[in-house]
Amino acid sequence: FGPALAIGNLVGHAMDALGRNPEAQPVIQTNMILGLAFAEAIAIYALVIGFMIGFVF
Repeated sequence: FGPALAIGNLVGHAMDALGRNPEAQPVIQTNMILGLAFAEAIAIYALVIGFMIGFVF
C-alpha cells in the first residue's frame, strides 16, 4: 500500500510541476521515472523478503 501512495504522490507532483513549467519537461520526466523505479524496487524487495520469511518460518 505504501509504494502505491508514493507513486501517486510522485506523479501528481510531477504533473503539477509540468503545469507550472512545461519547458522543464525532460528534467522532470527523468527524475519522475527514477523515482518510480526506486519506489517499485522497494516494493519488490519487501515482497521478496516477505516470501523469504514465509518460507523459512
